[in-house]
Amino acid sequence: MNRGAAGKLLAWYDRYRRDLPWRAPPGRRPEPYRVWLSEIMLQQTTVATVEGYFGRFVARWPTLEALAEAELDDVLHAWQGLGYYARARNLHRSAKLLAREHGGRFPDSEEALRALPGIGAYTAAAIAAIAFDRPATAVDGNVERVVARLFAVEEPLPRAKPALRRLAAGLTPLARPGDHVQAMMDLGATVCTPRSPRCGICPLAPDCAAFRSGTAEGLPRRETRAARSTRYGTAFWATRPDGAVLLRRRPETGLLGGMMEVPSTDWRDTRAGPQALAGAPARADWRPVPGGVRHTFTHFHLELEIVSGVVKDWRAVEGVWTPVARLDEHALPSVMKKVVRRALSHSG
Repeated sequence: MNRGAAGKLLAWYDRYRRDLPWRAPPGRRPEPYRVWLSEIMLQQTTVATVEGYFGRFVARWPTLEALAEAELDDVLHAWQGLGYYARARNLHRSAKLLAREHGGRFPDSEEALRALPGIGAYTAAAIAAIAFDRPATAVDGNVERVVARLFAVEEPLPRAKPALRRLAAGLTPLARPGDHVQAMMDLGATVCTPRSPRCGICPLAPDCAAFRSGTAEGLPRRETRAARSTRYGTAFWATRPDGAVLLRRRPETGLLGGMMEVPSTDWRDTRAGPQALAGAPARADWRPVPGGVRHTFTHFHLELEIVSGVVKDWRAVEGVWTPVARLDEHALPSVMKKVVRRALSHSG
């Protein structure tokens, strides 16, 4: 992209930029806290989903210091529905670290930003560029698509990622790099879309190799993904005689780490059958709940059988006994909400 094309992209952005709640108005410097929070929320999540969560989140914790003082369970609860809960835990860890060791100020370099929990190469570049106007190259899916079409890159993703990043770095201008990053994102989200790209209104169409060759919609190419595997487990709907339900916290590391759950076995590649009861959290007359639940994660499907039982010697059981009416006060991931719904539907 030559300087004239870069200028055309920024002129387009000045006129058509998306009005997003975390963006500073034109002419005003962005708040690093809001940029960081939005970028963490946007990881593997759509803008439409994040907009509502972002508003509620900053209303509750308007500053880094407020977030650092929050309870982790409150943060996880506010995060429900965004998924990938490790992001919320790392967000909270970073806030505490920045408040304690950096005087509540964000570092302004990619290298220093990457030292914070949960910040990788893309997020560090995005924050450095948008919040501090550093000439950093942030390449998300939208930017990959724009670059693949601009240069008619035929190599499929994910193998093409290093080449696309090098090409994107060559496009980053020294002037207004933060606006350039956001302009590339907006162009990919609103004009250079995955299907039916609107090449007729694209400011970069004269510079686009794929547009000239008529191959834009077919790029970027992707390698065929392997089919998701299926894992299996058993969830234990344990109740006390008064109807309270047993919840426990999952280990901090691993999928859904630190979240509350209906106690369950490990998730394995084969069904455990009756042997699953050996992993029960307490002694009870366990009976199957018809139907079970199925949930899909990024890389696998999960099928959970559910058994229910009343625990008489409940005082010796490790976990949290919660009245049914207060289950929604806990940060339960989506798969566990499905378990709750199925168990309650069966019990009436």
